[in-house]
Amino acid sequence: MKILIVEDNKELASSMFTYLSEEKYVCECVFDVESAKEKLSLFTYDFILLDIMLPDGNGLHLLKFIKDENIASSVLIISAQDSLNNKIQGLEEGADDYITKPFYLPELHARLRAIFRRKNLNGSHIISFNEIILDTDKVEAKVNSVVLDITRKEFDLLLYFLVNKNRVLSRQAIATHLWGDYTDNLSNFDFVYQHVKNLRKKISAANGNDYIETVYGLGYKFKS
Repeated sequence: MKILIVEDNKELASSMFTYLSEEKYVCECVFDVESAKEKLSLFTYDFILLDIMLPDGNGLHLLKFIKDENIASSVLIISAQDSLNNKIQGLEEGADDYITKPFYLPELHARLRAIFRRKNLNGSHIISFNEIILDTDKVEAKVNSVVLDITRKEFDLLLYFLVNKNRVLSRQAIATHLWGDYTDNLSNFDFVYQHVKNLRKKISAANGNDYIETVYGLGYKFKS
């Protein structure tokens, strides 16, 4: 999953980047409102960690931009402003959660996971589709009750497919979701093909059905 960290305190931004990267999230950092707007206009993110006090504006104005532009990312406000009014305003204006500084990074991670479960998995850490079951807590995939020997990228790829069933996902969208925005400048996405191929092979080896359809010239679709 991809996270955009909007935080002008570079030491804190670096700490969040390092911790969440070690938890296998793909992270990008920006330090002001304008850079965040540029990123959000070009790329998609699962989460936005949004500071309120930014050098060129208020994070709540960026939150309004996110909502006005119908950007689907979940927003978790990270702020030193701990008054009840600020929290209410942030949540009322569309944030999914609000955490005050200083905070423990494991708590931040737990809140991100809670938001993801609530919005994508009906509050559960399990997502299932026919013979396929994913446990997002254990990072474990089963097909016909057989635990697949898959890499973390393959697990994230399968999860991405399952929460986007019947949607055509371009190779570029898959690449940026799993590897980050730097892939935008790559000349080809053959590595995506290889990961999809490996995932199909491992699911088939467990007698699972091949739900992944190649959409010529466009990308892939997980058929339900």
